[in-house]
Amino acid sequence: MLNSFDILETIKMIEEEHLDIRTVTMGISLRDCCDSDIDRCAEKIYDKICRSAKDLVSTAETIECEYGIPIINKRVSVTPISMLADCVESADVTKLAKALDKAAATIGVNFIGGYGALVHKGFTRGDTNLIDSIPEALAITNNVCSSVNVATTRAGINMDAVARMGKIVKEAAHLTADRDSIGCAKLVVFSNATEDNPFMAGAFHGVGEGECVINVGVSGPGVVQKAIRRAGDCDLADLAEIVKRTAFKITRMGQLVAREASRRLNVPFGIVDLSLAPTPAIGDSVAHILEEMGLEQVGAHGTTAALALLNDAVKKGGVMASAHVGGLSGAFIPVSEDAGMIDAVRAGSLSFDKLEAMTAVCSVGLDMIAIPGDTTADVISAIIADEISIGVVNNKTTAVRVIPAVGKGVGDEVNYGGLLGSAPVMNINTKSPAKFIARAGRIPAPIHSQKN
Repeated sequence: MLNSFDILETIKMIEEEHLDIRTVTMGISLRDCCDSDIDRCAEKIYDKICRSAKDLVSTAETIECEYGIPIINKRVSVTPISMLADCVESADVTKLAKALDKAAATIGVNFIGGYGALVHKGFTRGDTNLIDSIPEALAITNNVCSSVNVATTRAGINMDAVARMGKIVKEAAHLTADRDSIGCAKLVVFSNATEDNPFMAGAFHGVGEGECVINVGVSGPGVVQKAIRRAGDCDLADLAEIVKRTAFKITRMGQLVAREASRRLNVPFGIVDLSLAPTPAIGDSVAHILEEMGLEQVGAHGTTAALALLNDAVKKGGVMASAHVGGLSGAFIPVSEDAGMIDAVRAGSLSFDKLEAMTAVCSVGLDMIAIPGDTTADVISAIIADEISIGVVNNKTTAVRVIPAVGKGVGDEVNYGGLLGSAPVMNINTKSPAKFIARAGRIPAPIHSQKN
C-alpha cells in the first residue's frame, strides 16, 4: 500500500535525481518467418514486427503521461537473425537487416536488437553468412544493433569466432569512418549472453523465450548517489544496506511499468532488469556513485572493491522487489555514456587495464570504449578473448563493445550525442598477440562448469 511519503519520495527521485525507466523492450519471436526466399523472409519479418509492436510506443507514452514516470526508450528485440539466415538460399543476408530497420522506423522505436548469432561452440552456414554481413548491415541501417555470443561457461571459448570478430569490428569501424566509426557502437561480443536482456546493443529474443514478451530496464544512478550522500560517514555494511533499499524502490517502479505495459499490450511480462545504466547527463553517473563512497576519482585503488559492493547490493535489493528479475541486472560502466567515467579517463585516473579489472565484479564488460583507429584486428580479438575469459571463468555475462575510431589516436575524442555520448580515445597495449590468436580452435570450458 502506497502512502504519501512513498509518493513524494518517488516524485523527488524523478524530478531531482534522474530516476527513469531506461527502456521498455518488446521481445518478438521470428522463428515462424523462415523462408528460403530472402525477399519473402524479409517481408515476413517486417510484417510480424509491425503487427506485434504497433502499439508499443503509444502505450509506453500513455503510461509515461499517466504515471509521470519518464520512459526514455522504446525498443524491440528479435530472435537471432542467424537462425533465419540458415533457411534462406542467399549468402547475402543484409536484406534482413534492412527489414529490421524499416520495421523499427515504422513503429517508432529507437533501436532494434537481434541481428546476431550464438556461436559459442561452432558455426552454421547461417551464422557465417550473418557474421560476415554485420559491418555492411550496421553501415546501411540506422537503428539495427548486433550481438554475437562467442563463449559460455559450459562450452568454453570459440576462438575461431573471437578471431573473426576482431576483423568484423575493424570492418565495421572502416565502413562508418565518416561517423566516428559508429557501427562499432551498435555491435557487442558476449560470453554467457542472456536471453532476456532489454538493453542495447546486446538485446535479442532468446530461443527459450515465448512468442512475445515485455522486458523493462530501470535505471537510477543519481538516486543511489544522493542516498549515499545523505547517509554521511556510515560504515560499509550500512552503506550496502542503503543501496539495497534504494534499489528496491527503483525496481518496484520498474515492476509497476512492466506489468502495466504487459496488461495494456496483452503481452506476457518477462523481467525487470535493474541495471544502473548511466547517461552523459550530470547527476546520472555510476562513476559518481563510487566517488560518493569515498574515492577521489574512479580508477583509484579501491575502485573495484567499491564497484563490487555496489553491484551486489543492487542485485540484493532488486530481487526483493520483483518476482522476475533478469537481463543483466547490476552496474554498467560504459565509458562514453557516463560523465564521471569520461572525466576520469581525461584526467588519466582510469586506464583500460583498470576497466578490465572492474568488469570482473560488475555487469556487462568493456563497454563503449574508444581505442586508436590503427589498432590491429589481432589486438581487438585479444581484448575480446581476455574479457570473455573473465565471464567464462566467473560464470557471468561479460561483453566487449570497443570502437577503433578510424583516423584518431590517443587523446582524440569520438562524439555520438544522445545516450551514446562521447569518449576520449584510450591508450592500449599494442604488443602483438597474433600468434596466440592464430592458434584458433576452442579454449576448453573450466572444470567448475561440470556440475551435473
